[in-house]
Amino acid sequence: MPDVHTQKRINQTLLGPFEKPLLQWFARQTPSQIGSDTMTLIGIVGTAVVFLGYGLSHLDPAFLWLASAGFVLNWFGDSMDGTLARYRKAERPKYGFFVDHLVDAGSQVVIFVGMGISPFVQLDYACLALAGYLLMSIYAYVTAFVTGEFRISYIKLGPTEMRLIAILLNTSVFLFGNPILPIPGSPTSAFDAFVLLIAALLISVFTATSIRKSLELRVQEMRELGWTSSKE
Repeated sequence: MPDVHTQKRINQTLLGPFEKPLLQWFARQTPSQIGSDTMTLIGIVGTAVVFLGYGLSHLDPAFLWLASAGFVLNWFGDSMDGTLARYRKAERPKYGFFVDHLVDAGSQVVIFVGMGISPFVQLDYACLALAGYLLMSIYAYVTAFVTGEFRISYIKLGPTEMRLIAILLNTSVFLFGNPILPIPGSPTSAFDAFVLLIAALLISVFTATSIRKSLELRVQEMRELGWTSSKE
């Protein structure tokens, strides 16, 4: 199996051409006393701010702005920890991969649960979207272990785009409200509907990419082993 030191990162997102130069600029401006671990902590603080903002939105929808600020802080810390290490050539591949992605998984749980305890999204819908996000994360990690390619983006969307979508949803709800849609059954708000759409998209991409990659690996290994279909 490929070693973590030789993994190839694939990050082809819509915002990538703008995000990468910005992160490089931040890396150049960051004081030497601030390291990657500090950036990871900043990302964790951002996660807590998101949760706090959604929780306090029961009191006033204006707290959605706090949640959006948390997304920005989370993006900065999460994106800069690896960027800073690569810029300074101070990478710790095993430690960095282990800590970064465990923190990411925990952060997503906190963020989606925070969204679900807000008055704008039903918790079960938020948890369904969380399940889709974690499925995609598992796919990325397993594929990295098996093939040596760590893919961060799918259909041009990555963590940065997902954060931006959440910020736009927060802004839309604050400015225009969260109307209940005329859908039979359980009352479904506009925010609910969008979260369900994200969940469906994530689960669909997970299913399609998993099947495709399984077939690719099956054919590849049959060729490498000199097998024919009769030997399966």
